[in-house]
Amino acid sequence: MTDVDPTGPMVRTVGVHKSFGRLEVLRGIDMVVERGQVCVVLGPSGSGKSTFLRCLNHLEKIDAGEIWIDGRLVGYRRKGDKLYELHDKVIAEQRRDIGMVFQRFNLFPHMTALQNVMEAPLRVKGESKADVRERAGALLARVGLADKATSYPNQLSGGQQQRVAIARALAMRPKLMLFDEPTSALDPELVGEVLDAMKDLAREGMTMVVVTHEIGFAREVGDLLVFMDGGVVVESGNPREVIANPKHERTKSFLAKVL
Repeated sequence: MTDVDPTGPMVRTVGVHKSFGRLEVLRGIDMVVERGQVCVVLGPSGSGKSTFLRCLNHLEKIDAGEIWIDGRLVGYRRKGDKLYELHDKVIAEQRRDIGMVFQRFNLFPHMTALQNVMEAPLRVKGESKADVRERAGALLARVGLADKATSYPNQLSGGQQQRVAIARALAMRPKLMLFDEPTSALDPELVGEVLDAMKDLAREGMTMVVVTHEIGFAREVGDLLVFMDGGVVVESGNPREVIANPKHERTKSFLAKVL
C-alpha cells in the first residue's frame, strides 16, 4: 500500500493504539468517516475520546496502527514494511488541512476577533493581508459575529469566543474539522449558539469529527455515532438508531445517564 489513497474516505483509522506510560488509553481504534459526514464520538470521561481526536492530527503520536486523512497517511511515511515519522515541517503542512476547536477557546487575548481569525493564514500560509481580512470578516459573519470584529476576547461571552475559534479554524480552509467537547466549558444558555454554527457547517458539507455529550446534536446532525469506552469502540452506527436502540449494555448504561 502506498502513502496516498485519493479515492478513500476522509478519515480512516486502523488499529490505533496509544499509551501514556503504563496506561493504555487507546486499544485498537478502527474507524471510517466518509467525506461530508458528521461523526459524533460519545463516551464517559477517560474513555480515550479526546486522545483519539488529538491523534488524528498528530498532536499525539500513536504507538501502533495507521491514521489516514484525505487519503494520506498522517505523521508517517512507509518504507517497505516499516513506518517512519515525518519531519515536523511536513507534519505541520498536513495539519494545515485539519481544523481543530478545543474545549477552551485558546484565543489570543491581545488580538481582536478579526485579528485572531486572520493570524494563521497570514503567519502560516503567508497569504495577502487584504485577502485574509476579507475572508476573516466573511467567516465572522458566517458564525453570526460580524458586529464583534473589533472586540477583544475579554469583551465576548464564552459562546462568542467559541464561535470566533470556529471561524479561526475555518480560516485555514480545512478539509476536516475536529471538535473536542466544544460546548463543555460554556454556560448552558450559550451552548445553542455554538451548536447552531456547527449545524450550519454540517449543512454545507464539512466533514466533522465531534467529541461531545450533546445527544440532541448527535441525533439531529450526526451521520455516524461512535461510542467509546475503555479505549475501544464499543458500538457504532446511525446515531438515531444507536440512541433509540443501543445494542451493547455499556452503551445502554451510558445513554440512560445522559438522556
